[in-house]
Amino acid sequence: MTRRVDGWLLFSALFLLFLGWLMVTSASMEVAGSRYGNPFFFSIRHGIYVLMGLGLGLFIVLIPMRWWYDNSFVLLLMAFLLLLAVLVPGIGREINGSSRWISLGIVNLQPSELAKLFMMVYLAGYLVRRLDEVRNRWSGFIKPLAVMVFMGLLLIMEPDYGATVVILGSMLGMLFLSGVGMMRFILLLVATVSMAGMIAMMQPYRMKRLTTYFDPWSAQFDSGYQLTQALIAFGRGGWDGLGLGNSVQKLFYLPEAHTDFVFAILAEELGLIGALATLFIYGLLVFRMVHIARKAGETGLLFHCYTCFGLALVISAQVFINIGVNTGLLPTKGLTLPFMSYGGSSLLVSCVMVAITLRVDQETRLTLKERERLKEEKRAEYARKRY
Repeated sequence: MTRRVDGWLLFSALFLLFLGWLMVTSASMEVAGSRYGNPFFFSIRHGIYVLMGLGLGLFIVLIPMRWWYDNSFVLLLMAFLLLLAVLVPGIGREINGSSRWISLGIVNLQPSELAKLFMMVYLAGYLVRRLDEVRNRWSGFIKPLAVMVFMGLLLIMEPDYGATVVILGSMLGMLFLSGVGMMRFILLLVATVSMAGMIAMMQPYRMKRLTTYFDPWSAQFDSGYQLTQALIAFGRGGWDGLGLGNSVQKLFYLPEAHTDFVFAILAEELGLIGALATLFIYGLLVFRMVHIARKAGETGLLFHCYTCFGLALVISAQVFINIGVNTGLLPTKGLTLPFMSYGGSSLLVSCVMVAITLRVDQETRLTLKERERLKEEKRAEYARKRY
C-alpha cells in the first residue's frame, strides 16, 4: 500500500516543534516570573501557538494546491496590504523600536511572516506561467524583482531587514533553480549585494552592528552585548551541556533568550552534541522538502515543485541566519528560529509551510498512482486486442 505522508518530514517538524516548546519554557521561566509573576507565562502562550499550529496544519493539508495557484496573486496583494497596514499609526504595534506587528487582541500578527509564504507561492505561480520568458528575456526576469523591491521597501520601513534578506535570498534561489541565464543571475547577485551594502550604510545602528560583528568584545557592554553573552552560553555548554533548565545566561544576562537567541540557550543546556543533533534534524527537514520538490518536478507538477523549493529555501535561510547570528558567524539581526523561537506568527507560518509540503507530497503520490493505473489499463486493453 502506498504511503500517504512523508514520515521523516512529519517527524522532523514535530520533533523541532516540541523541542522548541521545551526550550522556550526553559529559557523564559526567570523572565516570565519577574515580569508577570508566572514562570510559565511564555510557555503557556507558546503551547497554545503549538496547538494552533498543529490544527492549522491539519486544515492546510486539506487545501488542494490548485487553490494556492489560482489565488497566488490575491495572496500577494494581501501581503502588501498587511505590510502597509503595519506602518499606519494606531494599527501597527511598535516593540523595541520596530513597527512589525498588528495587534489582534490577545495575539500579535507579524505581516512579514505571511509575506515570506505568500511571496513564494506567487513566484511559484509566476514561474509556471512565464517560465520561457524568465529564462530567455530580461522582462520576465525583472518583473518579479520589481515586486520584491516594493515589498523590500515596506519591510525596511518597519524596519525588518532580516525578513528582507530571507525573501530576497529565497527569490534568487528560485530564479536560479528555474534555469535563468547565468550571466543575468550573476549581474543580479552583484546588484543585490551592492544594494544591501548601501542599505546597511544608510542607518548608523546597522553600521554599528557590522563593525561590532568583527570584534564584539571591544563593545562587550554596548552593541556587542547580545553576541558576547551568546558566545559565553556556547562556551559554558561544552560537549554535553549544563543540563536542561540549568542555563546561567538566561538569568537576565542574554536578552531575548526565548526568542532570537533560543539556540544559544539550547547549546548551553544540551551542549555541542544537542546543538549538532538539532542541526541534523533541521537538515533532515529541508532535505525531505527538497526531495518532495524534486519528485513533484519529475512528475510534471511544476507549481508544486517551485512552491516546495521556495518554502525549503525560506526555512533553510532563516535557520542559517538565526544560528549564524547566535554563533557570531553573521552580524546580529533579529530573526526567529523556525519552529523553536517564541513567536506565534513565525510558528504558525512554519507549520503552514510543512503542511503545504505534505499536501504536495500527497498530490504527487496520487498523480503517480493514477498514471500507473492508466498504464495498467492500457496494457490490459492492448492484451485484449492482441488475443
